[in-house]
Amino acid sequence: MKKIARSDLLTLEAYSEQRPEWRKRVMEHKKTRVVALGSHARLYFEDRLTMQYQIQEMLRAEKIFDSRGIREELEVYNDLIPDGNNLKATFMLEYEDPELRRQELARLVGIEDTLWAQAGFEDRLYAIANEDLERSTEDKTASVHFVRFEFTPQQIRELQNGAALGFGVAHENYPVTVEAVPDAIRQSLVSDFD
Repeated sequence: MKKIARSDLLTLEAYSEQRPEWRKRVMEHKKTRVVALGSHARLYFEDRLTMQYQIQEMLRAEKIFDSRGIREELEVYNDLIPDGNNLKATFMLEYEDPELRRQELARLVGIEDTLWAQAGFEDRLYAIANEDLERSTEDKTASVHFVRFEFTPQQIRELQNGAALGFGVAHENYPVTVEAVPDAIRQSLVSDFD
């Protein structure tokens, strides 16, 4: 998947004018790029469109218009765009109640290393988490992690030929298995391999 270049970005003024259409388009697109893992965890899969939207939103919110600031945003968010043999996602643990969140994040230390994906009947593959910086401590995990699932050429072929795509969590305090995501989500994610 092609990385985003500065020339792909809209000016702050142009983005401000087009923002409602952008937001509508991206929110619709994101519906086929999220996988619920039980009641309190989700994988939000990123791609070029979601990252361009994120960059445009950051530039707008922070009023960044200088070359260095734009380059820094591109460097950060381009790393979250799939490379053709992987899926990249933001993994979020979602607990509304602050006290429950604190307790659960303490019980779920290391959960990011137990996330898995599976193409058809192939072996599970485990996520590579937080390559930019460590987000967990011995006492608690973070509520947000950035993960990458690296697929083999065989697994990619299986998925492109219609195999089920599953995800799960193998953590002892939060075991979850999603045997097969809905077809609209599978198709959206498999398109990342093109």
